Amino acid sequence: MRLTETADIWWKNAVVYCLDIETFFDTDGDGRGDIRGLSQRIDHLAELGVTCLWLMPFYPTPDRDDGYDITDFYGVDKRLGTHGDLVELITLAQDRGMRVIADLVVNHTSDQHPWFQSARASRESPYRDWYVWRDEPPENADQGIVFPDQENSLWQYDEQAGQYYLHRFYKHQPDLDITNPEVRDEIIRVIGFWLRLGISGFRVDAVPFLLDTDGALDPEHLPDPHDYLRDLRAFLSRRSGQAVLLGEVNLPYKETRQFFGDEDGDELTMCFDFIGMQKMYLSLARQDPAELVKALRERPAPPEEAQWGTFVRNHDELTLDKLTDDERNEVFAAFGPDENMQLYGRGLRRRLPPMLGNDQRRLKMVYSLLFSLPGTPVLFYGEEIGMGENLDAEGRNAVRTTMQWTDGPTGGFSTADPADLAGLVVQGELSPEHVNVAAQRRDPDSLLNWIKLLIQRYRETPELSWGDCTVLDHESPSVFAHRTECEGGTVVTVHNFADEPATVTLAVAGSGVGVRAVDLLQSNTAEIAEDGTVQLELEPYGCRWFRILRPGDRYIL
Repeated sequence: MRLTETADIWWKNAVVYCLDIETFFDTDGDGRGDIRGLSQRIDHLAELGVTCLWLMPFYPTPDRDDGYDITDFYGVDKRLGTHGDLVELITLAQDRGMRVIADLVVNHTSDQHPWFQSARASRESPYRDWYVWRDEPPENADQGIVFPDQENSLWQYDEQAGQYYLHRFYKHQPDLDITNPEVRDEIIRVIGFWLRLGISGFRVDAVPFLLDTDGALDPEHLPDPHDYLRDLRAFLSRRSGQAVLLGEVNLPYKETRQFFGDEDGDELTMCFDFIGMQKMYLSLARQDPAELVKALRERPAPPEEAQWGTFVRNHDELTLDKLTDDERNEVFAAFGPDENMQLYGRGLRRRLPPMLGNDQRRLKMVYSLLFSLPGTPVLFYGEEIGMGENLDAEGRNAVRTTMQWTDGPTGGFSTADPADLAGLVVQGELSPEHVNVAAQRRDPDSLLNWIKLLIQRYRETPELSWGDCTVLDHESPSVFAHRTECEGGTVVTVHNFADEPATVTLAVAGSGVGVRAVDLLQSNTAEIAEDGTVQLELEPYGCRWFRILRPGDRYIL
């Protein structure tokens, strides 16, 4: 297909990289990463092939929820830097072909936010109605708790206010009343402010909670909350036609599809594929891709200019909440059998390498799968080198350890004492001594160089994100194979989920003489029979990408 067609709708085949500034690189020796540190390491991301940098919250915060408890939506936490530092970072990123998106966390604030401090002080405060209050909590106050190990109700009594306030998350994060027009207008202003500073869009936190009107006294008489999401998207498009809203929507496919805006595609630009991710882990546990295949066949196509976001790991717990109890227990048994590895009874607080026993063959197969699945791949910092977790950290922070640049005691993250770091350092066989950027840059067989290759091939192969995907039938139960086609281009990818060799015969092209399958990851060419089939031998956890070449094609391979 013509690459010029992909330029305006850049998110369809972007490479998104999520990081937390305070755990990425520290320049001033205080043990906390900073914006200037990220700027100094921007070339690592450029060399990797990242095209979109997603920044976790950098706003002023008491830091009781890793920055998601915000006290100023227009500010930059002074421990991380200044607005000037952020603008310089955005400039450096753009110079290297990267857009920058930020977390939009506006379903709640910190209880230390000036709005809430004013709201709790007086019923006459102009901010009182910016939050959701009740004289008595509803009967179902204990239903739908997100963090059952920390909270036992969605409503918290405030002595100063003399009322209960709603909090879908922690009690120190009171919910904003999204039904209040003044709150909606303020959120628009926040979006407009960051767009003006050069941000290219937002990862929208907990979208279903943002649109939830259950806390209102008469929710049945309120306008459709999706109308508000359409308003946000319309404003975003007016201010910046190529900006995106990447939504965190962990719902079944049918419900998630609505957040795109149905066929109009006028709500979220992208939605994370939580269902496909969970089914992928179930398939990995079984060494059988059947559940992933089922999910892909059930996943609805997004609107024409929208996209699914695919991922192996994110910054939260690895949620498995959409699996059945038996399926979840299978994944727990395979990848997190100890109770300390699990969280909230629904997920894992581990990274992929330790879950897979640091088997490089299997790791490389999974990331090959990520970059070849239909959708836009999203990486969490450190995945490119195979970082592990530190289970001594509390809760979800187990996977938010400091970035490992070199083999020093702090992994080259900081010159501070390890005890003074903003995050813990990984210990054991995946510690910086064994896993770091510097060493892997020089190792042609490293995971880092493998992911660089995958990203390069992915960006050269727009069919993977733009094309029509067909799961291929064959005789081997451990092999997942699919074909993507777009405007005459055809790519076939094959992945063996098992620790045993496999042989497959695939129908990859129409009949004809002179058709070849050129391997995009190795220096091989597979012969295609006149009936359009090819037979492949796959090693344990083997993976192959092929471009189908017909006489007259002009690809440079």
